[in-house]
Order: sequence, then structure tokens, then C-alpha cells
Amino acid sequence: MMRYSFIIPVYNRPDEIDELLDSLTRQRLTDFEVLVIEDGSSTPCEAVVTRYRDKLNVHYYVKPNSGPGQTRNYGAARAQGEYLLILDSDCMAPPGYLEAVEHELTTLPADAFGGPDRAHPSFTPIQKAINYSMTSFFTTGGIRGGKKKMDKFYPRSFNMGICREVYRALGGFADMRFGEDIDFSIRIFKGGYRCRLFPEAWVYHKRRTDFRKFFKQVYNSGIARINLYKKYPASLKMVHLLPALFTLGVAVLLAGVPFCRYSILPIALYALLVWVDATLRNRSVRVGSYAVVAAFVQLAGYGAGFWYAWWRRCVRGKGEFEAFRKNFY
Repeated sequence: MMRYSFIIPVYNRPDEIDELLDSLTRQRLTDFEVLVIEDGSSTPCEAVVTRYRDKLNVHYYVKPNSGPGQTRNYGAARAQGEYLLILDSDCMAPPGYLEAVEHELTTLPADAFGGPDRAHPSFTPIQKAINYSMTSFFTTGGIRGGKKKMDKFYPRSFNMGICREVYRALGGFADMRFGEDIDFSIRIFKGGYRCRLFPEAWVYHKRRTDFRKFFKQVYNSGIARINLYKKYPASLKMVHLLPALFTLGVAVLLAGVPFCRYSILPIALYALLVWVDATLRNRSVRVGSYAVVAAFVQLAGYGAGFWYAWWRRCVRGKGEFEAFRKNFY
């Protein structure tokens, strides 16, 4: 049996697939196959995949659009590897990625796992700023991974691995357009399977390319958190409430400015803290400045989606958002 199968859903991103496949040709451990699944794209990447057929054991599939979760299930049904490695198309794997996964699995077996992400030097300043906001302790991004000891680590689908038999036993990803990876991770733990963080199995993750797209992503994530709460009430933790409380707090402070000009100080101090930390981490004043915007977009966007979904679903008793079914990307 083959050791690993990379499963990569893609939608209108041939350039990113080119970068990801190129990074996979550089893996020092080579016992793997790659499955690229085109999710109803209008700009297919078949020509790009074809260029790698003599460098990789790569398979290309086309299916109607159904979102990334169901597209991963499509690939998993056709995979031959003992372990399924799920990456987003906007990722790149460093040469030692598979070696790190193999080392962790041979040291202490796991049924499921995930790794953190980093910014590549070639990323734009905005991409680096968004990466900072999604990984920094000061934006709650630090809970996504990076520490060896965590009570529970919930893998995210941009960099997730799972034993193929466990994947099939759980039925794969649920039919959700957002939050499907967290839903899957919750079911992994409910099933009693071993799941942990592989800190050295990191990837470069491009994420969104501008703040408008980033806001849409985190806004939908806020909505997804309420959908997950309705499905698994115990899954809602205090840390998930922080962006919503931040959004509410900023709104209250801004509303108080006409009455007390000093009410802006907490917001300014937070912005300064983020600017200093991001500037030092990235060694760039420009990235630090963008990071302030990214941090407020992330927290306020998530918080706005959270409050809107809370009002609609928890207060008014409405069902899950049909807009998710119409358009994920």
C-alpha cells in the first residue's frame, strides 16, 4: 500500500496549483500520490497538472461544484494511501514536510493530525499581514497551532492528515460549506480517535490576497461558528466569543468618542501593540501597518458574522444559511 495521498480541491486557481505541485516535486520522502480535484472551475488547471505527470504520481479529476468538503470526499474515495493529507490549493509544502509527518507518526502514532502555517518570503505585504493576523496570539490566531502541548488540537483543512480507514469510518466531511473542517475534527474526537498537532509539519499558506476577500472569509467563519454551536452546543468555548466581544467593545468605545475623547485610547493601544509585534516579527514597518488593518478586519469581520448568525439562528430561530449552498468561493 502507498503511504500517503495528497488530496487537493481546486477552484479557478491554476497558478496556485502550479506552485503547490512544484513544491511537492521537492519532497525528500517520495512514497506518495497526488489527487487534484477540479470543483466545477471555469478556469481549469488540467494543463498545469499535465506538466507534472513525469515528475509526480498525480491524478486529475473534474466534478460539478459542491464546495471543498464534498470535493475532498470525492478525492478520498479514489485515494490509495494509508494516510490522506489534505491541503488547500493556496499552500506550498517545504521539502521536509513529509519527513516531519513520517517522523511524528513513527514516534507516536496518530489517527488524525494537523500542522501550522507560515508566510513565504515571496508573499505580498498584505498576505504577510493577513498571515500574521491569523497566527498571532494578539488576534486569537495563536490557538490554531504552534505549541507542542495542547489539550485538544482541532486540525484545519488547509493542512490536515488522517488515516484513510478512520476517514471512511467517519464518513468524511459533512455537507457544510463553512466550518466543515471543525465539524470533522469534532467528530474525530467524539469517535475516540487519537488526534494531535505536528508542529514541524507546517506549510506556506497564501490565504486571501486583499482585505475585502479576507473580510468575507472571516465573516463567514463567524457565521459557521454559530452553525457549529447549534449542531454541537459544547463546542462553543470562551475563546470563540472573544472576536464577538471585541467587535462589540470597539463599537461601544467608538460610540462614546463624542462624549469622552479618551474612549479611543484602548483601541489605539491595541493597534500600537499589534503594529509593534507585527513589525518586529516581519522586520517591516509596511507589513506591521497592514497587520493593524488585518487584525481589525479579522476580529470585526468574524464578530459581525457571529452576531448576525446569533441573532438569526439563536434569537429568531431561523435555519442554516442557504447562501452557503449557493456560493462558497
